[in-house]
Order: sequence, then C-alpha cells, then structure tokens
Amino acid sequence: MLVSSTSERLKYLMETRKLKQVDILNLCLPYSKKYKVNIRKNYLSQYVSGKVQPNQDKLSILAMALDVSEAWLMGYDVPMKNEQTTLNKNDTFFDSFKKYFKETYFTDEELEDLLNYAKFLISKRDK
Repeated sequence: MLVSSTSERLKYLMETRKLKQVDILNLCLPYSKKYKVNIRKNYLSQYVSGKVQPNQDKLSILAMALDVSEAWLMGYDVPMKNEQTTLNKNDTFFDSFKKYFKETYFTDEELEDLLNYAKFLISKRDK
C-alpha cells in the first residue's frame, strides 16, 4: 500500500542523514558508472520536489546508493531496508541467488530450474 511518495522519502533521508542533494549524487556515482545510468543534478532536484518520478533505472540507482529498498523509496509501506537481499559473504552464488529471489519472483520449483540451468551454462563454459 502506498503511504508516501518518492519525494517525501528522499526528503526524509536527507533530513535524517544530514544529506544534501550533491551528497546523494556523489553516493550514486559508483552505481551510475557501473550500470551506465546517469542521474543529473536537475533530475534529482525534480525528484526531491515531487515534480517528476524517477524511472525504474534511476530509482534502482538511488535505492542502492541510499541503501534502502526500491519499494520503500517509492513510498510503499514496506521495511526501509530490503531484508531478503542481505547476503552473507560466505554464501555461495547459488545461496545468494536463492536468498535474493526467494518468495519474491519465483516458486521453489522455478528456482531449482533456474539454478540447474545456471549450473548447466557454467559447466558448458568450463569445458
């Protein structure tokens, strides 16, 4: 259920974390470079003011940079941090994959199929 807006959530983060828009832009830089999604100063200003909603790519970059879930940043009544994606350094790739997608996108059976397909692709490459 939507209980807030991206604008209000950004303002909340800025206030509680003592961030300025330039700070948010700087936090976004590594993710923007990695995923080739540019967030310009004027875009962020419009998101904060509520004039414009970020598209999915930009929302993802903001969420990663601010370490919050995308759904929370959009204004939904969900936990601020995305608990299901908290991965452990000791997890294998497959453990991480299961944690990330469990109960969000795929059934247990679909997860097994995906993991088996990934293993198949890896085994083909390693030959």
